[in-house]
Amino acid sequence: MTFKARGRAVLLSLLLCGAAMPAFAQSPPVPAILKTAEARDIHSYAQPLVARVTHIDLDLTADFAGQKMTGTAALDIAAAPDAKEVVLDSKGLVIHGVTDAKGNALPWTLGKVDPILGAPLTVTLNGAKRIVIKYDSAPGGAALQFLTPAQTAGKKSPYLFSQGEAILNRSWIPTQDSPGIRQTWTARIVAPKGLKAVMSAQMLTPNGEPLKDGSRAYRFKMDKPVASYLIAIAIGDLTFTPLGKRTGVYTEPSVMKKTANELVDVEKMVAAAESLYGPYAWGRYDLLVLPPAFPFGGMENPRLTFATPTIIAGDRSLVSLVAHELAHSWSGNLVNNATWADFWLNEGFTDYFENRIMEKLYGKPRADMLADLGWSDLQSAIADAGGPTGADTRLHLDLTGRDPDDGMTDIAYQKGATFLRTIEKAVGRPRWDAYLKAYFARHAFQSQTTAGFVADLRQNLIKGDPKLEAAIGIDKWVYEVGLPDNAVHVKSAAFPAVDALAATYAKGGAAPLAKWKAWSTPERTRFIASLPHKKLSNERLDTLDKAFGLDAQGNSEIRFVWLELAVANRYQPALPSLEAFLTDQGRRKFVAPLFKDLMAQGDWGQPIAKRIYAKARPLYHAVTRQTVDGIVK
Repeated sequence: MTFKARGRAVLLSLLLCGAAMPAFAQSPPVPAILKTAEARDIHSYAQPLVARVTHIDLDLTADFAGQKMTGTAALDIAAAPDAKEVVLDSKGLVIHGVTDAKGNALPWTLGKVDPILGAPLTVTLNGAKRIVIKYDSAPGGAALQFLTPAQTAGKKSPYLFSQGEAILNRSWIPTQDSPGIRQTWTARIVAPKGLKAVMSAQMLTPNGEPLKDGSRAYRFKMDKPVASYLIAIAIGDLTFTPLGKRTGVYTEPSVMKKTANELVDVEKMVAAAESLYGPYAWGRYDLLVLPPAFPFGGMENPRLTFATPTIIAGDRSLVSLVAHELAHSWSGNLVNNATWADFWLNEGFTDYFENRIMEKLYGKPRADMLADLGWSDLQSAIADAGGPTGADTRLHLDLTGRDPDDGMTDIAYQKGATFLRTIEKAVGRPRWDAYLKAYFARHAFQSQTTAGFVADLRQNLIKGDPKLEAAIGIDKWVYEVGLPDNAVHVKSAAFPAVDALAATYAKGGAAPLAKWKAWSTPERTRFIASLPHKKLSNERLDTLDKAFGLDAQGNSEIRFVWLELAVANRYQPALPSLEAFLTDQGRRKFVAPLFKDLMAQGDWGQPIAKRIYAKARPLYHAVTRQTVDGIVK
């Protein structure tokens, strides 16, 4: 990490107080900590205005037998002149000792354990500006999932992957695990013989360095400051296929051909995104398609998006997920939420941006269908949050005493995206695009709060125009419950006909086989989702399944809405397909609603849910387990 020589006092002022920084620098300085009250992260023990981590050097060995990472983390610390200690986040870490850069022991303590936050790791600095922590990751730590060979596509080698969002990386990295404390980092990772390590950083030694025991050491470097949750790792039997001059995909050899074929448009997506909101700042954009236990659709780890294999439909129909994760390279990675109360700043912006990429590449009709499906998801999310008056329908959330995962709902995604569409309508697309492009450049490599965004919006877009202010209703959108009356609903021109056919079928009409064959995935999804719950007979469901092959459907989105319909109607013949779907993949978006639907079915569904979950739970990542544990009781 390189800083311009401007004196220690000036450096500390930049790091601890809040100075602006140039955007898109080759190696930008570590950004300032925001000082405003709403920027204080209640999900971290860190006291960054006293002492903060600026850089991490990891030197770790993957211990598959012990299911842990073991080694050291060396942290560079920027501390105020009177700072005596630095407070880090940890969860279940086994600390063996802490020293300064010269090897002198430093006093340290682990505080009281909180079930959500873990425990504070407090290190007395004794003047040290660099501390070295020798440790093991938490046995069974939430961020890391070790898979047996049977849980992989190739069935031959074990596998490890991490998932850090929101506050899970503290279970394998002792640092200040807060999105508002951006850090640069390097890593040296020792992987077992025959396995390849990849990380969300520049891969300095793609083939590894051979060691005497047959293992290999892989080196990585991230010279741009990122939120700690974006440090990600995977180790397994991995191969690589280029997709373009700066894009490619990693996955297991046995599934590479179909995976690479599905992702042929990734290079075009990067170009489309750049044409909208400015240069891609991270060098390469690669993907890692993981085993099915991965809990999310995708994770926007810089330079290396982690993606679920459930997007590999065989017809490139689910690539909007890739557009979403790519969009995060601007909204979420370049500019990210400073606290988890403002998660919508990551996801609402990204959902809007994703749809713009899809429109640019595949046309407005397809983008409109996806946006219209998102509107339906928003209505469901509002209902799940207690209706229009529910506190969790706000964009800026109160997560006091709660797990930040509680805020990771479609409110953040879809209400956030709808808010941005509403602004676009009020000011016009050209003006809105110019603002967004400048916003990303202005705040590049920095964290942001809702209040900060609102202030920027008023200063650089509204510019004191009272009519425009009133037309948008900014404060109502971000701080009040429900959905404002001026919300823009993008309506697909294709969906009314689909809805009409669903209504006809529900009343006894024929299955629209010819239409189904011609429809896109969004149209098929809409048709199934529009059929009535709790009112379809077994005969109607039998006809539907036989016509469209729904139980054996390879498209995960279509199969999911079919299984929701089957559970709602207590359709017994779909249970083998349901059990297979819930045990073959662990994507929380699919798994949690289906278990919730089963539990809502009382004496019929609850025994089914408990039986399947007992079988599936060991296969799921901790993120998914935590959610479903609260459902299946």
